[in-house]
Amino acid sequence: MNNHTERIIVWTVEDNDYFRSTIEDLLNTTEGFVCAGSYASCEDALRALRKEPPPDVILLDIGLPGMSGVEGIRHLKSISPNTAVIIQTVHDDNENVFNSLAAGASGYILKTSPKEKIIESIGEVMQGGAPMNAKIARKVLDVFTRLNAPVQEYDLTERESEVLKFLVDGKTKKQIADVLCLSYHTIDNHIRNIYSKLHVHSRTAAVAKVLKVKR
Repeated sequence: MNNHTERIIVWTVEDNDYFRSTIEDLLNTTEGFVCAGSYASCEDALRALRKEPPPDVILLDIGLPGMSGVEGIRHLKSISPNTAVIIQTVHDDNENVFNSLAAGASGYILKTSPKEKIIESIGEVMQGGAPMNAKIARKVLDVFTRLNAPVQEYDLTERESEVLKFLVDGKTKKQIADVLCLSYHTIDNHIRNIYSKLHVHSRTAAVAKVLKVKR
């Protein structure tokens, strides 16, 4: 979280003026949150990110004119890798969701979600979670259970493979530590090793990479 405030700093990138304004109002009227940046395109957000302090979270529309949300994720993460990106989309489109996760998104939510869900999703990401629609999460889990020995393919240890499965299940680092009776620090080290071996920088990118190779 931003070191200068206890509030979660959020930017929104959305070309629909009404929806963007609604998100701004929601964030600025919810305790613990502030919308510090509001942009109609990825291009505008990227220009701002090169000059302004980075936010904790960016809510990014996937269907933007000009640079798409999927392409925008890569550029945003290259400038500020520690900023979490949550995709907002109208449709439950598997291909777009997987492409977004592979590009580095921390999760996604539907635009039709209740306001409470948006706030909950941002909080979940800040706690190390990966918000996804339940329908997509189940499909991700179904695909994962059919994977053939990712340990051999990615040189993951048995423990790392186990941790990766919990990541796919949407568990936070603390939850994984509790289930495996290990320290938070140990789980954090395992996850860093997994990211290194898969050449990714986020939980969802790791999951998406394994899924895309096996599809």
